[in-house]
Amino acid sequence: MSLVRSADTLALTNLTDQALRVRAVEAAATYDLELLVQMTMAYMLAGSRKGARTSPKTLEAYSLAVRDFVPWAQAQGVQLLRPGRRDGGRYVAQLQTRPSQGRGRTGTLSASTVAQYVAGARALYRALRWAGATEAQPFEDAHVPPDPTPGIVKNPPYMHEIDEVLVQCEPRLAALLLLCAHAGLRISEALNVTVGDLRGSQLAVHGKGGKIRQVPLGKRVRAALAGLTPVRSDGALFDWTYHQAKYQMSLAFRAAGQRHAWRGFHAARKHSGTRLYRATKDFTRVGLFLGHSSVDTTRRYVALEENDVQSEVEDF
Repeated sequence: MSLVRSADTLALTNLTDQALRVRAVEAAATYDLELLVQMTMAYMLAGSRKGARTSPKTLEAYSLAVRDFVPWAQAQGVQLLRPGRRDGGRYVAQLQTRPSQGRGRTGTLSASTVAQYVAGARALYRALRWAGATEAQPFEDAHVPPDPTPGIVKNPPYMHEIDEVLVQCEPRLAALLLLCAHAGLRISEALNVTVGDLRGSQLAVHGKGGKIRQVPLGKRVRAALAGLTPVRSDGALFDWTYHQAKYQMSLAFRAAGQRHAWRGFHAARKHSGTRLYRATKDFTRVGLFLGHSSVDTTRRYVALEENDVQSEVEDF
């Protein structure tokens, strides 16, 4: 991730309008992949709606997307500054028919992966317009069909697995799992928790876009955190990277006989959303707990029981 905030990337934001335009035109004309990635990152940090608060995860995803689109455009003879009106649709079509390269996966790229690549390519063109290099919008009319399978079905919440895996976790790993599964934190939020964030029975969580929310902690989470000592002088309770935490948790799932159930940390966050909704029947309260800005997002985190309204319609 050093690229997205490198000195070269940030230097682009300080160029004059004319100098920025020249750099962008040259990069597009020569298919200079590294400079086009930097140009996109510079736009995201200085010209997009979220600006410098754009999440590292988004920056990384867009960087990968630009690295996919630009070589395709060059191979297809697409002039980046003067693309054909159908070129955006052509790129979408080849993404939808491209074989998946994921380990153990078959078939074509998932709808979510296609959408991610197209979002990054669109960001590239916003960056080129921001730099004054073109007014082209080749993806304006390109349609990216949504995934017909809801995310809650493709990646449902862990339920009974949580308690089974906790038995196999050492105390710090158990606390991390509880922060995601019982306190509803994103893994990035959980890994950044410090002693100073603990305020009695609540936790100050630093979420997306620099937002801070107060999350109530249940007794199991409080007890797990109370047993930890800081791992750094700043009071951090975890010193794992995301990939290190993912590896440690996958080992715990395997030890619990749940090797094939491991679906990443997001399914643990859905566990908390599902349990809280079943207790409250209130998407708004669940959304506030999870730190969502939209209830529509919250609905994708809750596994509803089949025939949940059977008793309500019984006497219709």
